[in-house]
Amino acid sequence: MRKIQKLAAVGAFATITAVVGACTNSQGPATGNETSEATSEASPPAAQAPVTSGAQAPSGNGVTQIGDIFGPACDQVPKQGPGSVQAMAGEPVATAASNNPVLTTLTKAVKAAKLTDTLNSTPELTVFAPADSAFQQLDRQSPGLVNQMTMAPDAASPDSRLVKTLKYHVIGQRYNAQELVQARTVDTLEGAKVNIAGTPSAPTVNGAQVLCGNIPTRNATVFIIGQVLTPPAI
Repeated sequence: MRKIQKLAAVGAFATITAVVGACTNSQGPATGNETSEATSEASPPAAQAPVTSGAQAPSGNGVTQIGDIFGPACDQVPKQGPGSVQAMAGEPVATAASNNPVLTTLTKAVKAAKLTDTLNSTPELTVFAPADSAFQQLDRQSPGLVNQMTMAPDAASPDSRLVKTLKYHVIGQRYNAQELVQARTVDTLEGAKVNIAGTPSAPTVNGAQVLCGNIPTRNATVFIIGQVLTPPAI
């Protein structure tokens, strides 16, 4: 009798052990699945990140095409010949500007400051180029100032008013209009910043209207503006 009871007890223990083992084995994979599901729910798919982060980022190269040119005064740029937009696109920026009849005063100022080679040889630039009308406006506000700057004995000195003023119109990186508006402020070669406002189709630079923008040259994107910008330090 005792032997029968002992055998029954052993059989019951074996049955319980089998059930517990089965439950443990069935829970193991389930727990692993729950962990992977929780991880996938907590972490967004990797493919979503680039879409979100890059959706509004500018391209950063600043290179434009002739078809990108815009502005209310673009009709003043010659349609043909050395000063045309087609010709400017194939020349380095200082040479391109020198052939444009809208930028004759700026060209004289660049030559007086001896910045022609610097502008032509720098790989990537953005140039805010004051039109002749902008220099005329400056002369009306401060009679004789343009001649004073360009004819000064130290006109080509790095610390001269002319050099500082011209470098304040140049950015050491290439931007198109959309990128400028997105940037809002950009550093100039003079050291101070300029503020960009408006829209990509009608931007302003320190409040100066862009008369014709996104003009491509070999090494720079040019924006003809209606005002001579004055560096804060002057």
